[in-house]
Amino acid sequence: MLKVEELERSYPTPDGIVHAVRGVSFEVEQGSFFTLLGPSGCGKTTTLRCVAGLEQPTHGRITIDNAVVADPANGIFIPAFKRDVGMVFQSYAIWPHMNVLDNVAYPLVVRKPRPSKQEIRDRAMEALRLVGMESLAARSATKLSGGQQQRVAFARAIVRHPKLLLLDEPLSNLDAKLREQMRYELQELVARVAITTLYVTHDQAEALAMSDAVAVMSDGLIAQCGPPRAVYDKPVNEFVAGFLGGANSLGATIADRDGGRGSAVIDGNAGTVNVPLADHIRSGDRVEIVFRPEDAQVTFVPGAAGDQVRASVLRLSFQGGLTESHLKVGDTVVRSMLHPSVVAEPGAEAWIQLNPARCVIFAARPRDQQ
Repeated sequence: MLKVEELERSYPTPDGIVHAVRGVSFEVEQGSFFTLLGPSGCGKTTTLRCVAGLEQPTHGRITIDNAVVADPANGIFIPAFKRDVGMVFQSYAIWPHMNVLDNVAYPLVVRKPRPSKQEIRDRAMEALRLVGMESLAARSATKLSGGQQQRVAFARAIVRHPKLLLLDEPLSNLDAKLREQMRYELQELVARVAITTLYVTHDQAEALAMSDAVAVMSDGLIAQCGPPRAVYDKPVNEFVAGFLGGANSLGATIADRDGGRGSAVIDGNAGTVNVPLADHIRSGDRVEIVFRPEDAQVTFVPGAAGDQVRASVLRLSFQGGLTESHLKVGDTVVRSMLHPSVVAEPGAEAWIQLNPARCVIFAARPRDQQ
């Protein structure tokens, strides 16, 4: 449905050429929800704007519903208003001089050929009913809450029944509680209208909860792409691991290797973990053992079981339904989630029980690259 091939977008600046997007490729299947996820400046919004027709690519090809809409090498650039896409901007872009109904109806009013007045009204009201805003059709746009503006923007984006829906961080301006509520509402709405959707966000919880597929971007490139659970459980590098869920990382040295596994001695002789190893890792190699906070089981009594790492309590942070622990392993801080009843003083001894199957092993980078 949407195909992006080797997309590049660069800008001339007084200091030289800036490459905002550097060879991005991905496909979004019909009716699926695809998310571009990454920190500010990674190229995700520029990619979205190229798909929308708001930016002209420097190189590459964009195809929507088997029609090429951008291909600089062949002089093809279809303007945004001819691409049959709906878009929700980060700021919502609700027109303050119009009421709710007129805001939603506007894409039909400017459409050519223009539908009849009755059809415009009927379709705008249909879109408002879908987002639960039909009772506010006559309300001034200046008298809407943030959540209501978000619903109006979504209704306006789908009123033309576009082939592709583009969402540029539409929840980022909402407070935390409303953002969580609207996340589930938006997910249900997109599923109900069954429109192919490209979503941009820096919020990993949104991406994991809402998407059929996630592309994690960094420095204008896609670092990893796949189903949310696969990307979360099996990150391909430390950037993806750290960006998705704040992973822990412990330095270690492989003491010996037997087949596909090896004994990793944690720095400072804090413990030994038997971990799965890729073919290129050998005995004596330096590695990073990466694991999620929820996979670090903490006890305050040493056990006989292996795969334990000795630590000390730095601080415990009570958060209601759970307690977040910060533990020191040598010079490294490890985060873990504990039952809220757990109490321990700073400096207390602790042991982190790791599940090797939930660890990901990377070859350690040279110190000058860390």
